Amino acid sequence: MVTVDPQVQYSVDEIMNEPESFEGESVFVRGIVLPGTMDYDNLVFTLQGISETLIVDFNDSPIPDGFDEGRTIAVRGVLHGELSADGTPIWTIDSFEIQTGCPSKYEA
Repeated sequence: MVTVDPQVQYSVDEIMNEPESFEGESVFVRGIVLPGTMDYDNLVFTLQGISETLIVDFNDSPIPDGFDEGRTIAVRGVLHGELSADGTPIWTIDSFEIQTGCPSKYEA
């Protein structure tokens, strides 16, 4: 019998507390798609936590049904950091899977 340990799901804020410790690693992170950040030309959007944000590059992952700005989603991908022109670190998840929740599951 083969068992697979489930991947731990982190919040954006948990990842961004120490992003260097996750760099180059596969992460599973949840957050809210920040309204106004969906860029279909560059295939990126911003995932928002309580106080932190991450850029999600979805070149290698399809957008699922139910995906929309302002919704909570989960993203699986590899975290990478780079420096902007002014030296500020920019953290990006190169996603390979995006999951949305089923709204009817949460409706009363």
